[in-house]
Amino acid sequence: MAKKHLIALDLDGTLLKDDKTISPFTKNVLQKAQEEGHIICISTGRPFRSSKMYYEELNLKTPIVNFNGAFVHHPLDESWGFHHTTLDVSVVKEIVEIAEQHQVHNIFAEVLDHVYFHYHNEQWLDIFSIGNPKIEIGNLKAVLNRNVTSVLIHSDEENVKRIRHYLNEVHAEVVDHRSWAHPWHVIEIIRAGINKAVGLQKIAEFYNIPREQIIAFGDEDNDLEMIEYAGLGVAMGNGIEPLKEIADEITLTNEEDGVAKFLKELLSL
Repeated sequence: MAKKHLIALDLDGTLLKDDKTISPFTKNVLQKAQEEGHIICISTGRPFRSSKMYYEELNLKTPIVNFNGAFVHHPLDESWGFHHTTLDVSVVKEIVEIAEQHQVHNIFAEVLDHVYFHYHNEQWLDIFSIGNPKIEIGNLKAVLNRNVTSVLIHSDEENVKRIRHYLNEVHAEVVDHRSWAHPWHVIEIIRAGINKAVGLQKIAEFYNIPREQIIAFGDEDNDLEMIEYAGLGVAMGNGIEPLKEIADEITLTNEEDGVAKFLKELLSL
């Protein structure tokens, strides 16, 4: 039998089409890969509650990386481990203070399936309601009383740059931050040193898969470390230029079944 690979898949802009579905062709190829003995895992910035449906759709039985590596667990095996890395609540409140000064649209804090809204917003309530988390609305400086998994700041484009500059200047040693793709001007903040590669490494070690047999697919800046860590890092055709520059290969876009067509040819599926 050919070498067994660990295949790590980002969701949005990678595995998922723009309408947030997995194409039948892609699903079929991934099923064949699993039948051939390859190990498939999801590695996403999403919380588990909003990636669970894709995990189940692909009939996965593997650990999953959520919150860009801040939460790694095995949905079907509690004994596998529960890796949850948080941000100190005092640092979060300092960040909220600065964000308020920049008149941001909203600030969200997540503690796994508990979501805190700084301001009420119906559109974001719809987005965050996937998976039925517990939602609280109120001044985060008052309502937050525990360390958090991640913080999201929704602002206009100009202030995103200013806030990220502040984070680099003041909190570089304790937080890592990313920005979402257009049209969402959102800063996503997690604990420093945490990224998808950290989570993927835990999974690879569990299955005893060496780096050279890891294939990772991504499209955004939260995929940079994972693409660099994998023995074969693949950027989507719709991916950002910095990711394409460090990737080993570039495949077609998420709308063109880029993941499936690459794997079909590479693994002779």
